[in-house]
Amino acid sequence: MMNTNDVAGELQGRHIVLGLSGGAACFKAAEFCRLLAKAGATVQVVMTEAACQFITPVAMQSLSGRAVYVSQWDARPGNNMAHINLSREADAVVVAPASADFIAQLAQGRAGELLPLLCLARPVERVPLLLAPAMNREMWAHPATQRNLRQAMLDGAQVLGVAYGDQACGETGDGRMLEAGELLEELVAFLAPKPLLGERVVVTAGPTFEAIDPVRGITNLSSGKMGFAIARAAREAGAEVTLVAGPVHLPTPRGVRRIDVDSARNMHAVAVDKALAASIFIATAAVADWRPAQAAEHKIKKDGSGEVPQLAFVENPDILAEVAHSPRAQSGELYCVGFAAESENLEANAQAKRARKGVPLLVANIGPATFGRDDNALLLVDDEGVTELPRASKRALARQLVAEIARRVSGAET
Repeated sequence: MMNTNDVAGELQGRHIVLGLSGGAACFKAAEFCRLLAKAGATVQVVMTEAACQFITPVAMQSLSGRAVYVSQWDARPGNNMAHINLSREADAVVVAPASADFIAQLAQGRAGELLPLLCLARPVERVPLLLAPAMNREMWAHPATQRNLRQAMLDGAQVLGVAYGDQACGETGDGRMLEAGELLEELVAFLAPKPLLGERVVVTAGPTFEAIDPVRGITNLSSGKMGFAIARAAREAGAEVTLVAGPVHLPTPRGVRRIDVDSARNMHAVAVDKALAASIFIATAAVADWRPAQAAEHKIKKDGSGEVPQLAFVENPDILAEVAHSPRAQSGELYCVGFAAESENLEANAQAKRARKGVPLLVANIGPATFGRDDNALLLVDDEGVTELPRASKRALARQLVAEIARRVSGAET
């Protein structure tokens, strides 16, 4: 899930109609509204009468900064057509929570209140409808609900799915509405351009851990933040993304398939296998170059003699070079992107590594200046020359990099 402390500008200039139907999850809609505003969107809240039993229009007005609409007979619009006016201004309509009854109304084309009427009257080809269901687990699993959901999707709605967990009724199961940050991440992804639509992307991220004994090992300072940001940006761009992650403590971006590994050999086995079906391979991980030749079976202890254990090392497999020299990469079916974390002579070392690895694009950064941080600066090296991406958040840089990759892949195909 996205860092909700860093959402500024994600939806700048967008106008979102936020619909609330009846349900205990209305409290999450309040937080979602706050995040939408923080992301730069203007938010128009429309509530059903049932929603007003769970949260007040006054509360939602204070969060959105706009008067809330409830009744289809609201006389504030000069033409008395709130259902027309509100829908025409929207970039998207998001109903969160969407109750079982509300979804049934959509499936049947009923419009007895302003919110379903607005959804029915919206220009379908221009204003998308996103539904965030929220209900008891039995209601969610009921065949009628699932049938109504399928019909709503056939009619053009995007259903965001539900979460598993404790419910207001005291039961546990599927049916919880997604959290506010997850809803924002889904909306941002839905509205983003799709230059990688149809592409299959594999991203490696984070450090590796090379065991010395059962409790010690060799690793590095990579946090995995850059790789995770790239995986999220690639998913937003329309790609099907697999993220091969070393030992990091980061939430998985929504819509991304994550495979956790620990050692370089584990990462090698998974990454090489997944690259067989990929069209783009992005090697962001900081993979250990060497590992202890033999990991001790038990913890190596001091014996008071002052003698230091002698460790022998062997070289780890070179994941990027192997993938880049594979038949699919050599034939152009697979586009490879490498990363280099340097401590000096950034451009020269990046040029040398690109030639050594045999990749069309090498992305370099100064490791000590970026490990663990939320910002970075990148240097792109390829046949076009050297392109600098100035210091910015890793989120912003990931989007820029994905756009650069999409441009190059598209150019390679034409």
